[in-house]
Formats: sequence, structure tokens, C-alpha cells
Amino acid sequence: PAVVTALTPGLLSARAGGLALTIDKKGFAWTRKASAAQLAGVGDLIEAKLTAVDEGGKAATATIEQPPALEGAVLALDNRTGQIRAMIGGYSFERSKFNRATQASRQVGSAFKPIVYTAAIDRGYTPASVIMDTPVSFPTGPNQPVYAPMNYDREFHGPVTLRRALEQSRNVPAVRMMDQLGPKQVIMFARRLGLESPIPPYLPVALGAAEATVMEMTSAYAVFPNQGVRMKPYAIRKVTDRAGNVLEENRPEPKDAIRADTAYVMTNLLRGVVLRGTAAKANELNWPVGGKTGTTNDYTDAWFIGFDPDITIAVWLGMDQKKPIGNNMTGTTAALPIWIDIMKAWIGDRKDAPKFEPPGNIVFMTVDKGTGGITAEDTPGAISEAFIAGTQPGSIKQ
Repeated sequence: PAVVTALTPGLLSARAGGLALTIDKKGFAWTRKASAAQLAGVGDLIEAKLTAVDEGGKAATATIEQPPALEGAVLALDNRTGQIRAMIGGYSFERSKFNRATQASRQVGSAFKPIVYTAAIDRGYTPASVIMDTPVSFPTGPNQPVYAPMNYDREFHGPVTLRRALEQSRNVPAVRMMDQLGPKQVIMFARRLGLESPIPPYLPVALGAAEATVMEMTSAYAVFPNQGVRMKPYAIRKVTDRAGNVLEENRPEPKDAIRADTAYVMTNLLRGVVLRGTAAKANELNWPVGGKTGTTNDYTDAWFIGFDPDITIAVWLGMDQKKPIGNNMTGTTAALPIWIDIMKAWIGDRKDAPKFEPPGNIVFMTVDKGTGGITAEDTPGAISEAFIAGTQPGSIKQ
């Protein structure tokens, strides 16, 4: 915080404690104001970011800052132990002690769809299963309007594979799948994955109408790269007294959440979201990652939750008061670029990338990414698809 002491068209002078600050035109160019006098008056309180301090410690150059109305949270979990590797609960701890990574229950938007498809894969569906992306309506009760879900682009694509429905984050197929499985079945899988927040048994939950914390969602996604095992998150490894006696110690607490083959198929599906879907920008990492974007109605919440074989990181953005972030502020636009920056720091200068190891009962087949049908490897649009043994096209159990 600094108090404005003088103004000229191209210069703003201020005082912050014992420092005399100078902010030139470059320091407030982002405001698009031609003159410093258009920004503040003498005696006004501003926020300044120091860029350089002189050797005597009495003068400094700075840029003008604006406290954001937008808030955010980040959580990084070690997949194999559940240890919290990094946590950011908001823009400024001094401004607000509320931890948005653990305390804020927010609508998760399309980030809930992988939970719907986890239940589907576990119940015998495959990435090549076809779901109808066509207009549909569901009764909601006496004298109530029907529920008719719409896609983000207000279009319908007809029959689509489960993979394409997830990669392109199609809403109607997700609701249809929730209806076929039954909301209670999907909620059961959400509980297995670690979601403890209230989840009503209604179809809009498939699109993330229910709320959860960043901690819950990160822990749920970490199950996929960890072969179906959920590790209870913990922040403190050990507490000792001055003599070195251990007063408290946390150790990894594993719990089987879903089958390893189901977890691998979901990992492979979420890899596709990065390779071909709404998170394609993350391909610039050149690293084995998967994840899912999340956007809520009116752009009030933006999510991206993603992982590599070792770590799972979630980024959430939104206002403390539930208001729109801004037009078109989707998980792809708002949250994903932040996630990519964090992942770049995690990857560092490493060249040898870890791998997602498939269980022994995973069968790989070449299929057409549009129809899910078996095709030759050199066919345009062909991809290698992962199936649980016995569910692949042409198998007896199919």
C-alpha cells in the first residue's frame, strides 16, 4: 500500500513507509490511461509493486497494481502417498484467511463428468460405446417444466463414442449416461473417489451442479493415475519436540476406490482430453498428462484438474460471491493456462518422462476415433484404444 504524493501527466509519486516511489508511464500502461491524474489523486491509497530499490533503501521504482476481485486456489497431491506438495488458498493470506482449496464448496461443472464415466466403464461400457447426442427431455415432477439439457455450443452431433463425448465435454451424452446408470450408482462412485460433500440424486449433477472442494476433486482425480487406489490427503508428515521425540506422524493411508483396469481406461480417456479435446493446449508440455476442464453456468467457476503418473494438480478460479468471472471464461480459457505454468515448474528440465503403466488385463486395439469401430492402423483418424479384456470389439462378452 502506498499514498499518492504528487502527479504529473507521465509520473505518479507515492510514499510507502520510508520509501519514496516513482511510477512512470510504463508502470501504469496496462490501465490504458494516458495520464497519471486519471488514475488517482494526491492523498489516495494505491497498491504498488516494487520493481527496483536504490542502494540507500529510501527510493524505489514501482508499477501500479490492482487488487483482483477474482480469487483462485491450487492444490497438488502426490499420487502415491497423498502428501500435499503445494497448496494455495487464495490471492493473499493477509487479505483473507479463508482457504479456498479446503474450505470453499464450489460447483465443479464438467469436471464431474469423469466420475459419471468411471461408473460407466466399471459397469461394462467402453471408450468405443456409442451414446446419443440428440435432443432429450426428462420429467421433473408434477406441474414442473421438463429438464432438457443443452450442449455448450447449442448443437447436437448425433451418435458419438463415449471417448468423444468426454474429450469434447458434450453435456447431453453425460446426462443420458447418468440416466442409464442411475444417479445413485454415480454418486456411489463419487463417494468411493473421496467426495464427501452433499450430492443430490438428480440428473444435472452429471454436469457438475453439485458442489465440492478443490481438495475433494484433486484427491478423486489422483485415483486414476494411481491404479484405482485413493490416498488420503495429508499436509503434515511429522511433529517432534525439541528433543526429537515424535509427537505426531502421518503416513500414507491407501484405500481401494475402483478397479485398476477401470482406473487405467479412465486415465487413457483423460489423456485424450489433452491430446484431442478441450485441454489440447496442454500438449505444449510434451509430457504424459491427462485431465479435464470444468466450467459452470454463467462462467462463475473455472476448473482444470490434471495429472501425470506422479502428481495431480487442480486449479480453480472464481469470485467469493458467486458472480460471473467474465464472458467465455471457461476452464480451457481461464484455469488451464495457469495449470500449464505450474506443470512446467514441476517438469523442470527433466527429459525422461514417467509412464502410465497398464494392468495386465488391458487390451489395446486400433479403432476409428469417430465411430469406435475396429480399423487398420494406417487409416486416417485411427487411434489406439484401451479396453478391459472381454469388453473389446469382437470379444465374446461384448
